[in-house]
Amino acid sequence: MRETFAATVSQAMDEDPRVAVVLAVISAGMFRAAAARHPGRVIDVGIREQAVIGVAGGLALTGMRPVVHTYAPFLVERPFEQVKLDLAHQGVGAVLVSIGGSYDAAAEGRTHQAPGDVALLDTLPGCAVYVPGHPDEAREALRTAIAGDDLVYVRLSETANRVALPVTGRLSVLRTGSPRSAGVVLAVGPMLDRVLEATSDLDVTVAYTASVRPFDREGLSALVGAAGNADVLVVEPYLRGTSAHEVAAALADRRHRQLGLGVARDREVRAYGTPADHARAHGLDTEGIAKAARDFFLV
Repeated sequence: MRETFAATVSQAMDEDPRVAVVLAVISAGMFRAAAARHPGRVIDVGIREQAVIGVAGGLALTGMRPVVHTYAPFLVERPFEQVKLDLAHQGVGAVLVSIGGSYDAAAEGRTHQAPGDVALLDTLPGCAVYVPGHPDEAREALRTAIAGDDLVYVRLSETANRVALPVTGRLSVLRTGSPRSAGVVLAVGPMLDRVLEATSDLDVTVAYTASVRPFDREGLSALVGAAGNADVLVVEPYLRGTSAHEVAAALADRRHRQLGLGVARDREVRAYGTPADHARAHGLDTEGIAKAARDFFLV
């Protein structure tokens, strides 16, 4: 997805004079050619993450469309005050594009992990969030985001599903349960392939989204109604329960049960390990998802 990001944004710079890239060292080499073609529109501020957002806010105030990029904790958590004030409060937009996510950079330690990034951005009204599950989805999300003017977060991952799906803002249905099905499983971004495998022996409807915010409340409500059972399991690649309030709002007119799977809130995995080790520790591998789904639906 990182290579797709660099190629997509470089092409956008060729086509749209508003587009500028703001970096904090990370991925700078991937934009050398674009910088040579467009002097002054690739800005590397060094390891100064607050300045990255401040510069983006200034560019946006002049009518530019800044694309800001670094690791998730350095893009969302460390400069969150600047995101809140220099972008959201000023009423200007930017496209924030992260790598690393929850634990893609496990070997770098806790400094490079940000499982709470989407939950934190949820505190800002109107921030759109894409979590692509395939490089082609990343390309589609980036093109849509760059063409607009609002604040958008695109969360890239090193994990990808086998097949890309349309990024429409609506839930996509991959498997439809029977009229007596146990409920609905919603997979977010790179979680889809694992969810499909983990629930292959369950009578459930499996839906997917790479457009996390705005959340398709209407679509979820319709799926739950069609399933005949108001039980919903959401599998997200970041902090567990991040979308619980969205599910609650979507199903506010009916009694329902819901369970969120994601990175644990009540403990921290302090070992370095690999992304696969972290997924296993948080129950986000295929086996962990399968056990949680069986325990939830087969009660």
